[in-house]
Amino acid sequence: MIILPILFFVTAILYSSVGFGGGSTYLALLLIWDVPYYIFPVIALFCNIIVVTGNSINYVRAGNHNLKLLIPFLIGSIPLAFLGGSLIIKKEIFEILLFLVLSTAGILLLVNNRSYKENILITKKLNIFVSLSIGSILGLVSGIIGIGGGIFLSPILFLLKADKPKNIVTTASLFILINSISGILGQMTKKIVLTEITIYWSLFLSVLIGGLLGNYLNLKIFNNRVLAVITSLLVVFVAIRMGLRIFNLT
Repeated sequence: MIILPILFFVTAILYSSVGFGGGSTYLALLLIWDVPYYIFPVIALFCNIIVVTGNSINYVRAGNHNLKLLIPFLIGSIPLAFLGGSLIIKKEIFEILLFLVLSTAGILLLVNNRSYKENILITKKLNIFVSLSIGSILGLVSGIIGIGGGIFLSPILFLLKADKPKNIVTTASLFILINSISGILGQMTKKIVLTEITIYWSLFLSVLIGGLLGNYLNLKIFNNRVLAVITSLLVVFVAIRMGLRIFNLT
């Protein structure tokens, strides 16, 4: 159990450095370590909350937020994240969904690393129904699997040219934070979850320290694009390994 907290610590550093929580990689690591699958989402969502809270506060203080952009996504995602979290999913289906989510997330993050440039771009106002629909889909998936959804929302917003890069990163961070809270509340409706979560306190402590360090590195030392590439390669690697395991190819 010593290696897993170390990996969570490293993951928190990498993800917090690019404004994400790390839920997708936490889930993959939990699967590889044979942690009971029904506890996956709660651990990942709680770690998301710990890591993203600091980023969100810093981004908002810096004035890089756009509530008009964020709120429609949240209106769609919050109730469905709770609903998704409350659903009971069979292990086989959960693992396949997680594999698909990780594979997509890794590719999107790899492609999206070019969007971390601070170039001024022409922004477009999004249709509120588009925002509600995207938020609802991401909320449901987030609640079921145990991710915050920002790793999907960020590339979508860049693709749609919804705002300036700094504002998009802040929107994704706040989306992860609030979505994770809603999802974890849904997960907490399952009694078996409450009896086991305290066993994993070392993971929560690891991501707290890693998140604080990653946020410092983001602000002071490393380039966001480099960290985005490193993080995306990590997610893709874990997804491939998990896929080989799920489909008995190893």
